[in-house]
Amino acid sequence: MDADHLSERLATVASYVPQGSRLADIGTDHAYLPVNLAKRGVIISGVAGEVVKGPFENARHEIEREGLTDQITARLANGLKAIEPGDQIDTVVIAGMGGALITQILTQDFHRLAGVNRLVLQPNVGEMNVRQFLMDHGFALVAERILTEDGHTYEILVADRQSVARPYTADELRFGPFLLAEHNPIFIEKWQHELARSQAVLTQVRSAAVVPADKVAALEQVIAEIEEVLHRVRA
Repeated sequence: MDADHLSERLATVASYVPQGSRLADIGTDHAYLPVNLAKRGVIISGVAGEVVKGPFENARHEIEREGLTDQITARLANGLKAIEPGDQIDTVVIAGMGGALITQILTQDFHRLAGVNRLVLQPNVGEMNVRQFLMDHGFALVAERILTEDGHTYEILVADRQSVARPYTADELRFGPFLLAEHNPIFIEKWQHELARSQAVLTQVRSAAVVPADKVAALEQVIAEIEEVLHRVRA
């Protein structure tokens, strides 16, 4: 993969960045995403943020190699601290991290999202955490995608700032309102796998010398929710 040939995952993320955006890509790695969007004329400007020096140097080198230093700035910073007021960022991408970490990044420097209208988030796990954050902080989902690549399943959550809060049900938080409605085969396969995994964990927990009743109850609740959703989407 390079800036001219994005993976399917990153290409899908890129497709949700609006034309004319000022983008911050947090955890940019090689800066392939902002470089690709700049070369195609999608973004006006961009910040490529990295907290680790090695990937930061990779990003800086890629931006320089493509002659885009006037358009994209690489910054060594923790999370949203890569964004400065003068950047006038309106779109933020955070892709390829756990949902808990994405939520932590967004929460700890939430004030830096003051001018941001769109979030494009791709958690590797823990999507429920991300949806809960969006619901609690004035962003509403406008699209969701699920795809598989190299044996991994990815969900992409796209949210815009809203003046009126959009509450989600427990099922929508866990499974995603758009994905629930779509009945995508990848979605069904993912949750069949999660069901089998949860059932295996429940069996293991029940065989313990001291059975933790609270953990059993929590697992039974999750299993019941997954079974109900799978029943609905197959009907």
